[in-house]
Amino acid sequence: MLKHLSSLDAPFDEPRADDAPLRILLASYRSHPHVGGQGVYIRHLSAALSALGHKVDVASGPPYPDLAPGIGLVKLPSLDLFESGNALHALRSKHFASWSDLSEWLSHNSGAFGEPYAFGRRLLRFVRNNPGRYDVLHDNQTLARALLKLRHTLPVIATLHHPISIDLRLALQSERRWWMRALIKRWHHFVPMQAKVARNLGTILTVSEASKNAAVRDFGVRPQNFHVVPNGVDHTIFHPRTTVKRQDNLIVTTASADTPLKGLSTLIDAFALIADDYPELKLQVIGRLRPGPTSKAIARAGLDGRIYFKGGLSQDEIAQSFCAATIAVSPSLYEGFGMPASEAMACATPVIVSDGGALPEVAGDAGLIVPRGNARALADAMIWLLDNPAERTKLGLAGHSRAVELFSWERHAREAVALYRQAIHAHH
Repeated sequence: MLKHLSSLDAPFDEPRADDAPLRILLASYRSHPHVGGQGVYIRHLSAALSALGHKVDVASGPPYPDLAPGIGLVKLPSLDLFESGNALHALRSKHFASWSDLSEWLSHNSGAFGEPYAFGRRLLRFVRNNPGRYDVLHDNQTLARALLKLRHTLPVIATLHHPISIDLRLALQSERRWWMRALIKRWHHFVPMQAKVARNLGTILTVSEASKNAAVRDFGVRPQNFHVVPNGVDHTIFHPRTTVKRQDNLIVTTASADTPLKGLSTLIDAFALIADDYPELKLQVIGRLRPGPTSKAIARAGLDGRIYFKGGLSQDEIAQSFCAATIAVSPSLYEGFGMPASEAMACATPVIVSDGGALPEVAGDAGLIVPRGNARALADAMIWLLDNPAERTKLGLAGHSRAVELFSWERHAREAVALYRQAIHAHH
């Protein structure tokens, strides 16, 4: 059943002047900030669009987003099988009446990720049941097949943070067991769908040149279809704080998932290389530790007492962690943007980033850049900053200036609105 709590009260089919406030539907198949960067993106983009005077609804499956006041929430419930005690037994007779539900259940229980496809079908039904309610649909990397049908109903643009083909490729490179490789391929069964949709949608907003280039290469999207705008930073939260004492022996990193893409194993190996020389040094990981490659790597290195995880933190708590950090590290093998790096920079925390994807674009000359996957190079960069407090201060101030100058949610929203108006004009 579709649940709709809308902030949009404009009459349906009201003509829109070129500069009139728009009625915008943001769509994201799972959108809570604790899920990862896409939830953060939805919260801040929706708030920035609303602050510009536009009327905004967010359509999402669970876990639902944390939205600013005045933003409507369209709940499109999924089966939420990741939260089910036994996904195999979650099917009910009512689900046979809905291919969205049945396909999600079948995909999940056969090892595939079916949420984007099923969410797209639910979104299509909602939009068709509410004709004329919105001026434009902005999809947040669902890239479901249904979008190709929806674009005939109203203008559609999409944000592509980065092509998930990269996650697939890196996961396969790090796995040698044939049966696990088969499971990884099955899980990423949705990637060809996203590639096809991206090729045929038309206008795509992306957050870095690296992400654009990867999508051109992997998805076959035409370069001229892209509009590159960096993500913003919430400078009301991420800023230097005199009330938080910066520590001398604390490395902070963020890992929303225990996957090869995030490069956490490289950071653990680098930490192990210098641990004996810096006995007071600790590593805080913003994220949850689950049984898997990371927990095994920490145990092998004998670093259980010096590497700790903090999950479920609020944005304010994350900012406090950055402000307390001696150094923030983003070791990812690939990032379409790299929000943790930009947020740490906004807190005047010196950053070390890998050269994976867009991270060099984010850091620029205001951070140290090391080869991705190279633990020795990362260890050397950490040693340099740990031994040179003046350089840490200099780099932190440069990062803060760069973040304030370049990373603005208002700018991101304004450029998105320009794309909306172009799409609306082309649609008519």
